[in-house]
Amino acid sequence: MRRLIEIQKKVLPDLMELLGKRYRILQIIRSMEPIGRRTLAQLLDMTERVVRSDTEFLKDQGLLFYSTAGMTLTEEGVQLLDKMDEVMREVFGLQELEQQLAKILHIRKVIIVPGDSFFSPWIKQDLGRATVEQIKSLAEENWVISVTGGTTIAKVAEAMNPSSKLRTLQYVPARGGLGEEVENQANTICSQMAQRSGGNYRLLHVPDELSKEAYDSLSLDPQVVDILSLIRSSSMIIHGIGEAKTMAERRKASPQVIKLLQEKKAVSEAFGYYFNQDGEIIHKVRTIGLRLEDAHKAKHILAVAGGSDKAMAILSFIKHGVHDVLITDEGAARAMLQEVKES
Repeated sequence: MRRLIEIQKKVLPDLMELLGKRYRILQIIRSMEPIGRRTLAQLLDMTERVVRSDTEFLKDQGLLFYSTAGMTLTEEGVQLLDKMDEVMREVFGLQELEQQLAKILHIRKVIIVPGDSFFSPWIKQDLGRATVEQIKSLAEENWVISVTGGTTIAKVAEAMNPSSKLRTLQYVPARGGLGEEVENQANTICSQMAQRSGGNYRLLHVPDELSKEAYDSLSLDPQVVDILSLIRSSSMIIHGIGEAKTMAERRKASPQVIKLLQEKKAVSEAFGYYFNQDGEIIHKVRTIGLRLEDAHKAKHILAVAGGSDKAMAILSFIKHGVHDVLITDEGAARAMLQEVKES
């Protein structure tokens, strides 16, 4: 397959460009269906005339159909796109990039989806689908799965679907609410994962950041103690990685904490911990939920984060060395590789 692709790139470069363009069209339609032609053209940065020509061709091939709501993939279109995914990974050189990054980061496995979610937010849908495939591949029946909040992890929940294995899993939030939109909170995400997959879930009804008095009081509550014991026994953890400044602002951190993070050059955030460029902990939020020391006990830890703007944050936290799988996108992967080469 690789030799054939290399030959085609040399002899028929226009064909490979056309293949890539139509693949991206099918990708976007799958992620955002139903979608209108004008919106699709804007996302692809193409003229409507060019998009019309390609979508008419794909329609004639039975891969998509039009409705008053917009374009949607047919069942044949979905099946073809699934088959194209592996081929296009070769075309874009993603398998080689995965191997390079896994070696540099000292991590067992890196999975890269095409595109850059910083410029194309719909790529997060593909990150979600890739993560679900890993859950199906790695999880064992009756496992407890701990999940954090965030927009990317919310896409994992959206991509969930029923299966015999997923139906046996129990989903729990890694910690309490974050004070952001309810759909992006860990409680909401784990309940959606369970509902979409047919599994079970438990919730943690506490704020994300607590005063010392509230922390001490809640830590003794029998119901909180019970759910905490379950969370900290998780066999699989699925979490995002935040950029330090963004997460501090989202948490409405005090001016003193903001100053501390700036002085100590915080780069990333995960599990309520802030890390510098070397992966060292420089600040911890007082929160009830999964602790970093608990993460080391899990059998599988999946970090899900993409976007070229998050490259430094991902590199920072991955250096802490608790992961075995990183699911990211091409934009973040290439930016990380470039950063490592320059450092």
